[in-house]
Amino acid sequence: MHVPFCSIVPPYLLRRLAKQGAPEFSSAARAAREALGHVESFHSARSKPAPEPPAGVRQAKPGPTNRSIFDAGGAEILPGKLVRKEGDAATGDPAADEAYEGLGHTHRLYADVFGRNSIDGGGLPLNATVHFGKLYDNAFWDGTQMVFGDGDGEVFRRFTKSLSVIGHELAHGVTQYSAALAYRNQAGALNESMSDVFGALVEQYVRNQSTAEASWLIGEGLFTPEVEGSALRSMKAPGTAYDDDVLGKDPQPDSMDTYVKTSADNGGVHINSGIPNRAFYLVAESLGGNAWDSPGRIWYETLTGGSLPATATFRVFARATAASAVELCGSGSPEHDAVLQAWETVKVKL
Repeated sequence: MHVPFCSIVPPYLLRRLAKQGAPEFSSAARAAREALGHVESFHSARSKPAPEPPAGVRQAKPGPTNRSIFDAGGAEILPGKLVRKEGDAATGDPAADEAYEGLGHTHRLYADVFGRNSIDGGGLPLNATVHFGKLYDNAFWDGTQMVFGDGDGEVFRRFTKSLSVIGHELAHGVTQYSAALAYRNQAGALNESMSDVFGALVEQYVRNQSTAEASWLIGEGLFTPEVEGSALRSMKAPGTAYDDDVLGKDPQPDSMDTYVKTSADNGGVHINSGIPNRAFYLVAESLGGNAWDSPGRIWYETLTGGSLPATATFRVFARATAASAVELCGSGSPEHDAVLQAWETVKVKL
């Protein structure tokens, strides 16, 4: 198994920003070019082998959190200087303290709701590095830890500001240690979508928000006031998260009718994730209540149950969620019906 480099900001958005020549966005354009080069260098390099999941991870009982926050000090060397470990008082550095709290909130969702013992199911320590690079426009999971940039200050603010971003990136670790979905084409879009789903659920669980109360936005709070947009992505309405003179319009499709065929971004993993994202939202909307309950359990069981192939297509994944709904809730149950209807709505044929 090999670990992909999974970042929150899509390459197509960085590419658009990197081309800007307006003086007021000079720092943002330069920062985007550097971040894009970083993403491309990781994607072109040989992926490093991932550690194998520990034996019996699905039987391990959730343990306490074990967090360590490091400060890269503007360098691109990991992990950096240790600034806060489990149980330490707040540092006063917003990025370090937001990362610490975000790791804890994510651990709590998996432990309390799904009975999972950390990201790997076996008590993996949660490590994060803040202040990575100079004005770095991204956050990423590198197969072993979280890494956060500070943003350029013109378009992006610090990446620890959004709990859904922290939950998203750590969910890549859950996928890595369970279904190990390939990071290309539809399997890659599912990989990204699973991270959006559980990133949204972490945020909703901490805020105790119902499906109706939640924003369903990924990366809310990342944009500066200069940007005409609310977030990187909308699960409720893919394609509507931003519409900005500099960034352009959110290109995500909301059904297979507008599926994007492309070789860029590993076959469109960030663009086409909007389709399964909307399917999850539709299930949650149909059932009401809290999305981490039945909808979350169905998606979690599908991801971690052991039957999902690494190269799963949308159709294979949709069938697997329907099977999970039957296993958990029964054939013909409201949950099963909601899953079937959601995939029909986004035009994924079972």
